[in-house]
Formats: sequence, C-alpha cells, structure tokens
Amino acid sequence: MKPFFNVQTVAQVRGYAEAIGPLPAETVALAEAQGRTLAGELTAPADLPGFHRATMDGYAVRGKDTFGTSEGTPGYLRQVGEVRMGEVPTMTVGPGDCAAIGTGGMVPDGADAIVMVEHTRVARADTVEVCRPVAPGAHVLGATDDAAEGDSLLPAGQRLRAQDLGLLAALGMGEVAVVRRPRVGILSTGDEVIPIHQTPLPGQVRDVNSHTLAAQVLAAGGTPLPLGLAPDDADSLRAAVAAGLEPCDLLLLSGGSSMGTRDLTIEIFESFPGADLLVHGVSVAPGKPFIWVQTTGKQLLGLPGQVTSCMISFHLFAEPILERLLGRPARAFVRFARQAATLTRNLPSVPGREEYVRVRLVREADEWRAEPLFGKSGLIRTLTQGHGLVRVEVNSEGLDEGSPVTVLLYP
Repeated sequence: MKPFFNVQTVAQVRGYAEAIGPLPAETVALAEAQGRTLAGELTAPADLPGFHRATMDGYAVRGKDTFGTSEGTPGYLRQVGEVRMGEVPTMTVGPGDCAAIGTGGMVPDGADAIVMVEHTRVARADTVEVCRPVAPGAHVLGATDDAAEGDSLLPAGQRLRAQDLGLLAALGMGEVAVVRRPRVGILSTGDEVIPIHQTPLPGQVRDVNSHTLAAQVLAAGGTPLPLGLAPDDADSLRAAVAAGLEPCDLLLLSGGSSMGTRDLTIEIFESFPGADLLVHGVSVAPGKPFIWVQTTGKQLLGLPGQVTSCMISFHLFAEPILERLLGRPARAFVRFARQAATLTRNLPSVPGREEYVRVRLVREADEWRAEPLFGKSGLIRTLTQGHGLVRVEVNSEGLDEGSPVTVLLYP
C-alpha cells in the first residue's frame, strides 16, 4: 500500500536514508580539498617526519651527559659543530660533546636530546655551559612520532579540515581522492511566488526558499543547482523537474507537498520511470507535509513551502541523505552545536508528533535560559531572532518551566 498521507515517524523516514550509498570518488588538488569528504581511508605512505628533529633552539646532547647539572653546578660540554638547517649533520655527538641546532634541524648521530639555549651559556669558543639537565628524548621529535609507514591516519568519510590538509601536505600528497559533491536541484513552486528582485503585488511573496535551501546545501557539502520557479501547472512543473532530474542526485521542491487540490508534487514525481513513493507525511511539527519519492539513483523531496518548515525539514531529512551520499552515517543537524539550558516557561505539545521549537538563549546568573519563540511556520524573524531549536519528544505532552533542555544551536 502506498503511503499517501500515511504519516510516519521521523525515525522511520530517516531510516530510508541508510540504504543510500555514497557517490563516486574524484581526485582533487590539495588546494581544493578543504571541506571535502575523504573517499577512502588514508594510510601513511612513509614515516613522518622521517628523521629525528629538534623542537627547540639549543644544543644537541647526550641526555646522560647533563645529569646533575644546575645553575650552581653547571656542566661543560665541548661544541663539535653546528647543524645547518635542511642538511644532514656531518658531525657525531660523543661523550661530553654537543652541537648547536635550531628548531626543525636534524638531530646528529649520537645525540638523543636537546638542551634549550636559555639553559646554557657559552663558556669559551668551543665550550658550552649547561645549567639544567635533560632526559633522553627531551625536545626531540622522533622519526615516526607523527606517523609510521602504513599507519591509519584518517578514516573514510572524514570531512577534511585545515589540519588534515596540513597532514597531507607533510606526506607530500598534492592530490587526494574525495567523494564527489552531491548535486542538488532546488525548485520553488507556487503561482504566488516571484523572484526576489521583483516587487510583490497583493497576494504575492518573494522566493525565500530557493536561497535558504542553497545556503543549507552548501553548508552540508553539496553543490546547489538553482532550477528557478515553477507555476502550479502540471506540464510546467513536470518540465522543470525533468530538467533538474538529469544532472542532480537530489532534487528539492519546496511547496506543493500538502493535500490541497493544486498540490501536484506526488503526481509529478511518480510520473518518472522507477518512481517509488516512500513518504507522504511525517509526524513532526513543523514539517508534516513532507514527500519523498525515490527513482533509480535519484532522490526527489517535496518540502513544505513555509520557510521554517522548509528549513527544519531540510535538516531532518535532506541532510541525512546528503550525509549518506558523502559516505557518512545518516545524521541530522550535523553542524549544530549543543547547549544545555533551562526552559523559561511551559512548552505545551501534542502527543504523537515530534516538535522543534525555536528558542532564544538568555544568560541569567550562571546558567543559560531557553526562551521559546512562538509563531507560525511562515514567520522568518523567529528564526533570525532565535539561537536554536529545542526538540520535544514524539509522545510528550510538553515541557514544564524550569525543565532542563538541550538547544540545537544554529550553525
């Protein structure tokens, strides 16, 4: 039986995403890899740094030659040379010897520690006074301290950060295999929706969802492909969806997802070969009129037209799909930090639906207070004035004033 407005839970709907596999890999230059998703596990092709190097300016010594030294009873070492940066040392540090060295220099044979320059004094041209002992290994980075050849360094699915790129650079990797960015078509529908540069006539509204969704797609690691506006006309809407279906992995259509007589989304989505209606309606507020139709290798989502419902539906349902396309677990609100807070007033809810309430955070005394921002899902300012969302469990009748809550902070 097809789920035509057979309302499902958020968990059920998200479960469908688990079956989606990752997109193919592609190779990109290191300079283009920031924020991309690693396609496979990264193992070290060689030892890193590959040689013992100094982490302080000072003198390369044998640690045991400094034992017992102090300001009052310094030790004296013979300087046998100076390590030149970027070169292999030619000297060997024997008993009672030392060699001047800078941070990053290669530790010469025989030495096993660096005594910091501020803990030394030059006694004579070839003699160094050591005023503090060092243990073997002090201020020395070992040849395999960062990585030994074959070590697992980064897992598949890792979103590459600046420090990850630094590791790749240190390994001499100028290119890296990453998952192809999901291509996400964005289409807004409705005879009342006009481009943002036009002045609305009575009954018209500017197209907000195309812009909020594009920003959300970018933040989630996808590539937004704006498909423009489509009127509430079956032929025009089908042509617009067909045009976006070919290049896209995921298509987001905002509006036309409720039970109104002019809501054509399901009819259009199901007209494509291999279409399978997975979801029509979710027990969530806001965002109940959500549609998910799957075709061969493509995901078609009908999102609510109201801006708050549309944005929350994206995080709940489109974001887990994007995570799976990128080879990661199907998670929602991935980039939302969490903040513990206390509710400032009673928050009633209707059992049988999961609810997401907009809140503003206020600091009082030594705790954060979460102040609900009530308003219809068509309001934009309750989003811009707030700091995040509070989730109310599906079978809860609400939360009492003073209840501890976790706020999902807007990224």
